[in-house]
Amino acid sequence: MKRFCLALDLIKDDEKIKKYQQFHRRIWPEIAENIRKRGVLEMQIWQVENRLFMIMDTVDEYDVDQAEQIAASEPRNIEWENLMSQFQQVLESAKDGEKWIEMQKIFDLNHND
Repeated sequence: MKRFCLALDLIKDDEKIKKYQQFHRRIWPEIAENIRKRGVLEMQIWQVENRLFMIMDTVDEYDVDQAEQIAASEPRNIEWENLMSQFQQVLESAKDGEKWIEMQKIFDLNHND
């Protein structure tokens, strides 16, 4: 299993943040299916203020480029991404077209060498 930890910000607007949370309490079934089709076994999104932190556990053979192709091949997923983009604000370090930024692990209690 591979683990990815990613970050993204929301626009600092209480109403937009509340609406974003509501969408994620009940995501569209096609979105969950598409995420699983990419090889994602578990996904959680955590929030503090307007900062989001995603933990994503995937199959060992997970390939980011292939996952992006699967995501882009589903019209309903594209619709979801377009809808969510009105709430999201990418981090300053994001490259063109990048939303979620992979975080760097700097500490691991069980592997601190």
